[in-house]
Amino acid sequence: MNSALNTGNTAWVLTSAALVLLMIPGLAFFYGGMVRTKSVLNMLMMVMGSLFVVGILWVAFGYSMSFGDSYGNNGLLGNIGQYDWLTSLMANDPKASLPAMAFVAFQAMFACITVGLIAGAIADRTKFGAWMVFSAIWAVLVYFPVAHWVFDLNPTTGGFLAKWGVIDFAGGTAVHINAGAAGLALAIVIGRRVGWKKNPMKPHNLTLVMIGAGLLWFGWFGFNAGSEAAADNSASVVFVNTFVATCAAGLGWLATEKLRDGHATSLGAASGIVAGLVAITPSCSAVNPQGAIIIGLLAGVVCALAVGLKYKLGFDDSLDVVGVHLVGGIMGTLLIGFLATKAAPAGVDGLFYGGGLSQLGKQAAGAGIVLVYSFVIATLIGLVIKYTRGFRVSTDDEVLGVDLSLHAETAYEFNESGGGGHFAGVGHAARSHMEEE
Repeated sequence: MNSALNTGNTAWVLTSAALVLLMIPGLAFFYGGMVRTKSVLNMLMMVMGSLFVVGILWVAFGYSMSFGDSYGNNGLLGNIGQYDWLTSLMANDPKASLPAMAFVAFQAMFACITVGLIAGAIADRTKFGAWMVFSAIWAVLVYFPVAHWVFDLNPTTGGFLAKWGVIDFAGGTAVHINAGAAGLALAIVIGRRVGWKKNPMKPHNLTLVMIGAGLLWFGWFGFNAGSEAAADNSASVVFVNTFVATCAAGLGWLATEKLRDGHATSLGAASGIVAGLVAITPSCSAVNPQGAIIIGLLAGVVCALAVGLKYKLGFDDSLDVVGVHLVGGIMGTLLIGFLATKAAPAGVDGLFYGGGLSQLGKQAAGAGIVLVYSFVIATLIGLVIKYTRGFRVSTDDEVLGVDLSLHAETAYEFNESGGGGHFAGVGHAARSHMEEE
């Protein structure tokens, strides 16, 4: 029997999966550069640690929960046992144009990076073990169900938001609003950092931040264009829209900084890159390049202003997960209702193209449902962990630095000696503290 396998599409999806995987260390570098010197290793560990645990859960039953047939075809949750451990998907299907395991691999990276995004909201003060527990529970209770709602496009057994006609090409709701709402919840549950608003908490390595942003931009082409699951015209349109929206967002953020503060900063440039990528993620298949530029420009301006909300509202979102991912995700999702055009691959007209308010209503419903669900469940998980095993390190450990207190390491070793024992490079106070533990 001749195989229907399309090797070009297969190669593109597998390459895109690798690109999205590269985004995860890129995110770790981006976040790691933004924290203080005493917290950088812990930040890297939180992002990479969530990758480890979610990757195993995805293979065990996460893919099945996300893309299995929904129970009763209600679109709420995929059959948890349908593809458990993926054994039924290993055999080659001669009728399939894309191997099932290629799609499994691609979507696995989405699950892993979504959980990692949350870590930036609670930097500098979180127990690593508690974070790993949260990562596992949140992935199971929130990400896997929401991925089913949004990404399972089967008209009969797929997710209810997809059936409603909510457009989210690559994860404005399932990834960014989802993670941003959870980050806000945890920032509130865990509380503010010691000295927040009083002590300067500037990024310790802006070069690392820019490297991380560059890796994220590079990998995001797999994130967005790879979501077409084919090497075709639609993927090409998505690729260009992703590129120009990000350029526009960078300009928008820098212009906002210049007008507000008198300086255009490298941190602003890196943050603008991420804001543009976030906003174009749900909309990249629904708009033309002009619309993508408008979305990117608005995201750069609005997100640059939104990051200051934490000071006015009093929640300590350490690395602006709320201002960039939650706000940017909402913007990109809602702007589809205005700027979508049938000329784009999604084939839907928004309000500005004569499509009325119908699509905007769908987009608002999708964004609102995911935001509320993620915020509520993340709050409950956070409270349970807080009042059982504890979610936050002690004040002494926070002041000392979570790198030393949790991992017995420092990111930068300036002593001439090195390579000693387990405590090499650790100061006397920290060493005594750990020995007591």
